[in-house]
Amino acid sequence: MKPDIHPTYYTDAIVICACGNTWTTGSTMKEIRTDVCSKCHPFFTGEQRIVDTEGQVDRFYKKLQARQQYIDEMEERESARTALDRSIEELDLGKRATAALSEAGITEVGHALDKLAEGESVMLAIDGFGRKSLADLKKRLRQLGYQIPEAADEILV
Repeated sequence: MKPDIHPTYYTDAIVICACGNTWTTGSTMKEIRTDVCSKCHPFFTGEQRIVDTEGQVDRFYKKLQARQQYIDEMEERESARTALDRSIEELDLGKRATAALSEAGITEVGHALDKLAEGESVMLAIDGFGRKSLADLKKRLRQLGYQIPEAADEILV
């Protein structure tokens, strides 16, 4: 063996746990500090305790919370996207069609869907609102995710 290359070996090294338990052992370090020992480790004690020395559990719960927040935001967006109180002007049907619907008292998407449920003839009876405007209205409502009533399926878009 080469001289002066080996560390000093201490036969009376003290091990100190975070729970307060101490014992002596042999080591190349005079004092050893540890987070968990046989007196406090869940495997030896039998108690259900999470040993989280690096914050992994907290990070996991933060990820779960962020995911739930994302899901809630997406559901909120979807419900806002298909809200029945959305203005007809937001559909970008054109000035003439929007004006004709406004004059007839149809200012929200919910009103238009109610009229479509009565049939296409009710919508076509509106002065200044023709087949092309009706087709554009139905197309735009489908694009936004609204369910078109079955009574309004005479014109396919």
